[in-house]
Amino acid sequence: MLDIRDLKVQDLQGLAPEAVAALAQQMLRHIEQQAGELQRKDWEIERKDRELALREARLEKVQFELARLKRWKFGAKTETMSAEQRRLFEETLAEDEASLQTQLDALRAQGAQAAKGQETPPKAPPRRLRRRALPEHLRRVEHRHEPEDTTCPSKGCGRPMTRIGEDISEKLDIVPAEFFVHRHIYGKWACRCCQTLKQQASAPEVIDGGLAASGLLAHTLICRFSDHLPYYRQEAINARSGVRTPRSTLAAWAGQAGAALQPLYDAHKRFVLASRVLHGDETPVALLDPGAGKARKAYVWAYARSHHDPTPGVVYDFCPGRGAQYPRAFLAADERAGLPAWAGTLLTDRYGAYDAVLDEQLQPGRRAAACVAHARRKFDELAKAGTSAVGEEAIQRFASLYAVERALSGLGDDERSQQRQLLAKPLWEQLGAWLQLERRRVADGGSTAAAIDYTLKHWAALTHHLDDGAVPIDNNHLERQIKPWAMGRKAWMFVGSELAGHRAAVVMRLVQSSRMCGHEPWA
Repeated sequence: MLDIRDLKVQDLQGLAPEAVAALAQQMLRHIEQQAGELQRKDWEIERKDRELALREARLEKVQFELARLKRWKFGAKTETMSAEQRRLFEETLAEDEASLQTQLDALRAQGAQAAKGQETPPKAPPRRLRRRALPEHLRRVEHRHEPEDTTCPSKGCGRPMTRIGEDISEKLDIVPAEFFVHRHIYGKWACRCCQTLKQQASAPEVIDGGLAASGLLAHTLICRFSDHLPYYRQEAINARSGVRTPRSTLAAWAGQAGAALQPLYDAHKRFVLASRVLHGDETPVALLDPGAGKARKAYVWAYARSHHDPTPGVVYDFCPGRGAQYPRAFLAADERAGLPAWAGTLLTDRYGAYDAVLDEQLQPGRRAAACVAHARRKFDELAKAGTSAVGEEAIQRFASLYAVERALSGLGDDERSQQRQLLAKPLWEQLGAWLQLERRRVADGGSTAAAIDYTLKHWAALTHHLDDGAVPIDNNHLERQIKPWAMGRKAWMFVGSELAGHRAAVVMRLVQSSRMCGHEPWA
């Protein structure tokens, strides 16, 4: 029987009628089979076209969302946000951008796979990211990956292969907080002859007879006063590990630990006040007043050793008010502790309560220094408002002064004082002469006049750092140490009592000072 696929023209000559009929039937079956295959291919093409159109639509959507995020990120509307709003926006933007980029990479990989007809997705090319090396002190867990068969796979070879090197990649991982138990076993020894019992004394603990060891107490305090986690959140977090720590128990631990840290607070206060140059500032916190059924305003006063001091330190004082009596009491002599009245230079903003603290008639050993950043800030507001050309000119002059300070940051106090006289003092003299000239040109009562008057009124305190190399140019150093209080009060909303405020000052002083010295607070 003839096969129509091998059929030629000369084969059709002289065929019998039966052979012609059989050949016709074979051709009809072949045509039906080809028609079916063509229909299946049409369906497959339609399916792939639909998938391609869907993939293209998804790709276009992801690209659009990514472009819109970038427009939001660099758009002018973000400049109108507050600092907290911008921080939250940037965090959310980073999450969304990473998610969209991952989806975009996956869609492109699927497109490349479909174009090449591959059954397995191709391996993504390694991304060259500029990131810091992981810290060397972290524990390394090595995972060795070697081929199961190290013989040459080439045909006709089969020889054993030689190891010529290795590629190393590091991934950062974490083990959640692990609770464990310290089991202290005290052996008892007795003399049967003398009926005498001997046993090692119990190890000292922060809370005698308590359940919590020092590490758990430190963790509780760090979570509460550094990470600003309320006790009810800590209770839920600990419960995930199967450990029941009611919030009342956590609060009791914090109270006992805070009392135990009081001697360290007193010693550190003496250390901070031993500096002859101090930063001073205050910030409000809400204090619960159960009798009135609402919260009232209290203040945390902060004092830090000079920004140029090689050994930094900060101490906090929780007070129910903002009057001058509180810094006067903190800096006064303490006969019980053997601490004399503090003497030196106090760098502050020009809040009126510091005038009584720095009165040279009452305290002849104290000098006042003013924060240049506060004076600059008033001109910065003028420049941003665009209502006065004085603001922009003043900002440029202050920028020259700060450039000198940055150049002198690594010098000692004496050399810094000499260089300030040589480089910064002429700039200050030019600034003073220019401000006096501009003051005669502007009308009284305006914002420009107020900014100039503030600077000229406190000129001696603003330029005091020119005569003392240990005095910083501004109070930004201490404002950074107060920032944890500003972050914390948004989490815990208010302080429950004056004693709780003092306890927070004790713990946060220890945490913040350890950070300033480069130490890990929990350790």
